[in-house]
Order: sequence, then structure tokens, then C-alpha cells
Amino acid sequence: MGETYDVIVVGSGIAGLTAALTASPRARVAVLSKGALDDGATRWAQGGIAAAVGGDDTVDLHFDDTVAAGRGLCDERAVRVLVDDGAPRIRELADWGASFDSSDGDLMVGREAAHSRNRVVHAGGDATGRELETALLRRLRHSGATVVENARVVALLHDSDGRCAGVEVRDADRAGASRVLGAGAVILATGGAGQLWRCTTNPPAASGDGVALAWEIGAEVVSMEFMQFHPTALALPTAPRFLISEAVRGEGAHVVDAGGRRFLFDADPRGELAGRDVVARAIWEHLLQDGTDHVLLDCRPLGGRVRDRFPTITATCREHGIDIATEPIPIAPAAHYMIGGVRTNIDGATDVAGLFACGEVAGSGVHGANRLASNSLLEGAVFGRRAALAALHNIAERPASPPLGRSRPATDHRAPTEDPSARARLRDAMWEGCGVVRDAAGLGRALDAADEILATTPVSDSIDDIGLRQSATTARLVCRSALLREESRGAHFRADFPSTRDSWHGVLVMQKERGHHFDRNA
Repeated sequence: MGETYDVIVVGSGIAGLTAALTASPRARVAVLSKGALDDGATRWAQGGIAAAVGGDDTVDLHFDDTVAAGRGLCDERAVRVLVDDGAPRIRELADWGASFDSSDGDLMVGREAAHSRNRVVHAGGDATGRELETALLRRLRHSGATVVENARVVALLHDSDGRCAGVEVRDADRAGASRVLGAGAVILATGGAGQLWRCTTNPPAASGDGVALAWEIGAEVVSMEFMQFHPTALALPTAPRFLISEAVRGEGAHVVDAGGRRFLFDADPRGELAGRDVVARAIWEHLLQDGTDHVLLDCRPLGGRVRDRFPTITATCREHGIDIATEPIPIAPAAHYMIGGVRTNIDGATDVAGLFACGEVAGSGVHGANRLASNSLLEGAVFGRRAALAALHNIAERPASPPLGRSRPATDHRAPTEDPSARARLRDAMWEGCGVVRDAAGLGRALDAADEILATTPVSDSIDDIGLRQSATTARLVCRSALLREESRGAHFRADFPSTRDSWHGVLVMQKERGHHFDRNA
């Protein structure tokens, strides 16, 4: 067997880095990243990190806002953990070197959609994720943890008792060479799956790998139908779907149509400050009605201060010929955040012994059917720490044993497909059939696209084939869950079932061998 560690952390965003830094003083830790350490979504997070640190705020108000956004499906135990641990995690991040925006020694807090108080802490204006990632990576380099970049995990390994006991890794920079890393516990922190959709704010690494890895080893996944679409992504034919932070609307920017009308008030009396699901759907329906590909985000009400408040957005838009202080930004919705994922308890444990998950890959129940703005970085910090503590407890009770098997089918050595269009076809099918507004026909077509890829892509040693099969597996779980949930709730909207139904007050749980069931007690 190859190297053995106490804890292997797969992923290097805020959740994975928090887990690694929590565990490394007491254990031998390895951090694996599919690309460079900072290739994930954390560094792109603009809006900030929510916590009840303002003078007029309380953890109970943060709890109420989170549960309200979740449309009845939040695990309230998980939400209570999240909000109670908010302020301590902000302090810990500051102790670890993160520099948050402050005034006269007090943290500056802003408001975003669906928050009842100003509670969103920022760093560098709209560069919060980059500041946190930089601080955590700086500390990681002095933590004693082993760091392996350009390492794609192609399978989770189990021991003779069925426990997760390590990973199989292919090194992208060594022509796909394979090696086995053993572990007392594995923590998945692989992030989201936005790259399954044609239009997304997510970086290339967010391709749904972690859910597929957990699925193949037999872990439960939950709430996969709930993909959150961000309502305001830059919509230019020559530009990527760059995120325009919700904080811009929180500061007073207006969403308008070509005639300058603030049409969001037709959908919700809160207008620009309505929940993300409401705003994204209202914009989507307006685009369909008008036959156009974008509406406008007008920052002119903020005046010249918008450039200082949002330097990253200002610079990016300027690269594409837009001065956000004097002209509106073309915007449209884009796939943004996977709410469901690998099912965990409040300590990050899955139903597979030795396997933990945290951050966006996890279905912790904290977001319910719709994530409250800026709760994602907080979730990574809170549950990354809890997953690490639980993993340490796990290995104290039972040390690592040798991995004996892998969680993906044996290689059949067929030639790689060499079909670069397959992933594009999958992304197109997901965007058109499993997007902001869905129905059975579109979801069926998207599911067929995922099934076709799984049927035709070889189970080979090619990293490209492995990655494509992982993405198609996760896409299939999303489509299947969305077809099963015959109602509209939060981020999941079915045009053929447009109402919320009490009979669907619960979560869809799926497992490879046992199929699916509906958990009303979640």
C-alpha cells in the first residue's frame, strides 16, 4: 500500500482548509486538490460571510431568516449549529490571518437579500473569498499537512468491513499515474457542481465529482433537485458568467428592463431584496416574455462610491467596456450553488463509516430548499471544523486499516471516447431541461443525455473519461430528484407543478443499491 494518513481532505476551499487546519495539530493530514490549491469557488466568493455580529442582530434572527429562506426544508438542528457558531468562526478566521473590513475597530456589516439585519461581513469590499482563501492557504503551508496538487480522486476505497479507508488518486501532471492513499478518515470538501450547466458562475473545478465519489461507495445523497441559480451574472457573449454580488443590490442597485422599469416588484414587494429563487425566476420569466438574453443591473443610484465598494466587479466589468458607475450591467441568471449533496449529520458524518463531507458537496440540511445569501462561506467554516473534530474522534476509536476495494467499476480497457462534445451536450441539456424553470419533458431529456453518456463513455483509466462519468452520474441524480419532486419549492420550480404542496414537506434521499425514499422527518 502507498502512503497512509490519519485524515485525507479532498478539496481546498474554505471547508476543506478549515477541516485540514483543525485536524493538522493532532493528526497526519493530507490535502488533495484536483488542480491548484486555489482553483475552487471560495476565492471567487464576493458577497461575504454572514454572522450575527452587528449590534442590532441576534443569532435567533439569523436562525429565523435562514429557516424562512429554506422554505420549510431546513434541518433546524443544523441551522442552530450554523448561527450559534457564526461569531466564533469569524474570530477564528481573523486569528488565522483574514483581514475583514472594519471601521474604528468594529466589523463593517452589509445586508443582502432576505436578511432582516445587516450581518454580512466582507473583506476587500467584494473580495471576501480571495482574502479568506489567501489567509487559509498561508496558514496551511505552516501546518505540517501534506499538500498534493493536480491530484484527481477517481475512487474512494473501503476496507474489509465496508469502511471508507482511503482514496485512489490519478496525478494529472504524471500522465495519469495511479496511487493509493490510505486513511483513518476521508473528508470530502470538493465543492459544487455548477459546471454541469452551460451558464454558471462556478470555476471549471466545480464538476460534481464529490457527489459521484460518495454515491459509488454507497453513501446517501439528498435534496439533489435544489440547485440555486444566482439571478445576477454578467451576460455578455464575449465574457464568462461572472458573478455580480447580491451585495450590489443590497447597497441599492436596481434591476430594470430595457425601458428602465423595476419589474421585480411585480413578483415580490421586496423587489431587488427578495430571495434569490424569486429574483432569479422573475428575471428568467421576463427574458422569456421579452425574447431577450439579459436584463440590466443599474448601479447608478450608488454614485461613484460603487467603484470603491466593489473594486473586483468594477475592474471585471471595465475589462468588458462597462463603467458600472455610469452605465448598467447586462445580467441573467446562472447556475451557482448546489444545495443538496452527500447526506451528513451535524458533525459531517455520512452513513458510510469513515467518510465525512462538508461545504457545498454536503447535504447538511442547513439550507433547506433555498440558501440564504452569504451562508455558504459560514457553512464551510462551521462544518469543516465539525467534520474534522468528528474525524479525529473516529480515528481515535479505530485506527486506519488497509483499503481493499474501490468504489468504481473495474476498468474494461476500452479505448477512451475522445469525444470533446459530450460534456458540452450534457451542459446544454442540463441548462435547457433542468434550469431555473423545469418540467417533466425537459427533465426527461436532460436525464436521457446523462444516461447516454454513462452508457457510451468507457469505464477506462482515462482521466477525461473518469471525470465525464462522474459529472454524468451527478447530473443524473439531479434530474432524477427533480423529476420525483412534483411540486415547486425554493430553488426547484416545476412549471407543470407550480404550487408548493404540504405532501412534499420532506427530503428526497437516494442511495445506489437501495434506490430512493422520501424522509418526512428530516
